[in-house]
Amino acid sequence: MKIIVDAMGGDNAPDEIVKGAIQACEEYKIEIILTGKGEAILRSLEKMGRKELPKGIEIAHADDVITMEEDPVTAIRDKKNSSMVIGLTMLRDGLGDALVSAGSTGALLSGATLIVKRIRGVRRAALAPVLPVNEKGLIIIDCGANAECTPEYLLQFAYMGSFYAESVLKIVHPRVGLLNIGTEPAKGTDLQIEAYNLLEEASKDGSIHFIGNVEAKSVMKDACDVVVCDGYTGNILLKSIEGTATFLMHEIKHVFMKNALTKFAALLLKKQFIELKERMDPDKVGGTALLGISKPVVKAHGSSNAAAFKSAVYQAICTVNAGIADDILSNIDRMKIPEAKEKN
Repeated sequence: MKIIVDAMGGDNAPDEIVKGAIQACEEYKIEIILTGKGEAILRSLEKMGRKELPKGIEIAHADDVITMEEDPVTAIRDKKNSSMVIGLTMLRDGLGDALVSAGSTGALLSGATLIVKRIRGVRRAALAPVLPVNEKGLIIIDCGANAECTPEYLLQFAYMGSFYAESVLKIVHPRVGLLNIGTEPAKGTDLQIEAYNLLEEASKDGSIHFIGNVEAKSVMKDACDVVVCDGYTGNILLKSIEGTATFLMHEIKHVFMKNALTKFAALLLKKQFIELKERMDPDKVGGTALLGISKPVVKAHGSSNAAAFKSAVYQAICTVNAGIADDILSNIDRMKIPEAKEKN
């Protein structure tokens, strides 16, 4: 398997990206193509004490870098020789099996859509992060790719999230819930009410297992396996969960450091605390699959260190092995919305 890596994307590029990519190459026995400024990549290797490219690693030189501040569509159009555009073009042309980037989310979404292309019949690609709920995990789709959505988009998100849960997380007949302010079918805005009706209709033939509306307070309580929402709401939900987790871990540490007795209790529970911290560590997941694109694209955290980026590469490997794009393509007919119902 060959994974294309945007070596210049992210806050810690290229040093941490190159380091994480090499660790993934050696641990997972895959090939890596690093796209970016060749001299900078080689300097990163030197910092690691490596005087030459490791086996399985190659460089595809790119002169430009797309920054976080640039307009996504303009950057993709104008910076043809950027590390991200070159990587996406190589993916489109079959020179790699997947692409991983920690660069601009907007640019990656725009580039994947314009260069690699969406699966025919998919209206919008969506970001689908996995949260550490129960033993398998919980998918939120969408969490930032589409701030404004139609009910039809949410229906397709439900299908794509369900396929991902089945293929990658190995969840049998995953439960799909629609994020809402209440569990009653008539709750929410027109978007949620119309999406509810579409999801309920789709669930009649068993193609998805729609369980109804779920409230934000129930998301982390194993209420469902796939949470469907627009990207604006999903991003707020995700960041609220991340912020709460960070706050609670800090407060727990503070409680156990109060005095000698609590410190002794902390020592007794040290193993359990380490396990909890590792479970809540976003670096263990590393990246988010961009579902709906014709070939696997994974968005790594912008602040990724080497460990996080290695995990993102692993996510790409899992996505390739699961054949998500093929699953979506083979089920596209049931995901299509009749012309009369379409609003966009």
